[in-house]
Amino acid sequence: MQRTKVKELLTGAGVGNEVLLKGWVRTKRGNKFVNFIAVNDGSTIQNLQVVADAEKFGEDALKDVTTGAAVAITGQLVESQGKGQAYEIMANTIEVLGKADPETYPLQKKAHSLEFLREIAHLRFRTNTFGAVFRVRNSLAFAVHRFFNEKGFVYMHTPIITASDAEGAGEMFRVTTLDPQNPPVTENGQVNYEEDFFGKATNLTVSGQLEGELAAMAFSDIYTFGPTFRAENSNTARHLAEFWMIEPEMAFYDLKMNADLAEEFIKYIIRYALEHNREDIEFLGQRLTEEDKSKPQNERQEMTLLEKLEFVVNNDFERVTYTEAIDILLNSNHYKKKKFQYDVKWGIDLQSEHERYLVEKHFKKPVIVTDYPKDIKAFYMRLNDDGKTVAAMDILAPGIGEIVGGSQREERMDILVERMKSVGIHEEDLWWYLDTRRFGGCPHAGFGLGFERMVQFVTGMGNIRDVIPFPRTPKNAEF
Repeated sequence: MQRTKVKELLTGAGVGNEVLLKGWVRTKRGNKFVNFIAVNDGSTIQNLQVVADAEKFGEDALKDVTTGAAVAITGQLVESQGKGQAYEIMANTIEVLGKADPETYPLQKKAHSLEFLREIAHLRFRTNTFGAVFRVRNSLAFAVHRFFNEKGFVYMHTPIITASDAEGAGEMFRVTTLDPQNPPVTENGQVNYEEDFFGKATNLTVSGQLEGELAAMAFSDIYTFGPTFRAENSNTARHLAEFWMIEPEMAFYDLKMNADLAEEFIKYIIRYALEHNREDIEFLGQRLTEEDKSKPQNERQEMTLLEKLEFVVNNDFERVTYTEAIDILLNSNHYKKKKFQYDVKWGIDLQSEHERYLVEKHFKKPVIVTDYPKDIKAFYMRLNDDGKTVAAMDILAPGIGEIVGGSQREERMDILVERMKSVGIHEEDLWWYLDTRRFGGCPHAGFGLGFERMVQFVTGMGNIRDVIPFPRTPKNAEF
């Protein structure tokens, strides 16, 4: 007999028929007449109840049917007589495929803290919360590919090992096969990377953008979706050392077209999750509402998770320039009452608290901030006519701040070279990048969306470590 998933059985498909169910026991309760076993196989947040008649299954037959055990059950799918479920299985056979010792299995029927579950990340998928989070993550990832595919974009795999630093941040993980105890050195005592595997210093990528631009100069519209790495010693709820980035690059796009695409993209993937994972999102929303009850009134969410997501999907994003955003912050009561931890003045890189004020207090909707000072942005962003700002944009979302960063790229060779010099990048190091300006260059633009922050936004999870299966953070590379 072929196995049927819980999600399908709960629709009533095959009611009255003999079915085969395989999954893991969530709970078992009963009396001397009957046992009720809740089984889940990960296909849905809902469990399927299995009814085991005590006359048919003695105590010995069910002694290993404990929380966490893997089971295979055959029986008739029937309409349930009890409350709480529409359908259940009247068991004919129960086979324990894998035992779970109730004395040592860490996921018993009680509430576990998210901190504790991070310590057993290999098992946390089996909880309702993380089952919901990772089903939503799966849908969002699929929606990313579907969106760009429908628009005719080419999916480009950019390198994970690279010799370039797209952000100029310098916070990179070195990739080397040299002996760390005794590396070869040059005459002046520096590590001689010419003897390394690639013949030069290499690192894990911080972005696929520069290579993405090369592809856009042939295919017009491309996107990347892959892992990126930052050796940033940030032990916060917003940062990871390994995370996934979505980076489209479009030839013949300006900043406005770039912002329009990013807004359309965000709405599309949220809408997809709402359509395909509503049950999971409702569960996560209830969890958030319960969590909110323990917070002071002024820190509670004004909207439920579902309301927030539907509000984003159904409303235009607000658009302001960086200069306008600074003016709003300077004129705010928050600033006047010295409630910001970080100072506000033209030229600063907006902090998370500033971004969240603009989104959550002032506009009460996602905000696209454009035209940032050139000194706080990357060398490849197009210099505006004022000579002080660049054609950059950040999209700020409620609860987490920046979710998208992008820009129109600098297509003018002379200005790009000057910008590279000003930040200490040598022309010979990026000769291949400059070739795209030498040979058939054109206006183009792109953006990067941190996938985990998007998953955080849609699931309402407060810590970014809870939306990636196995988080990589300072002093933590477990599992």
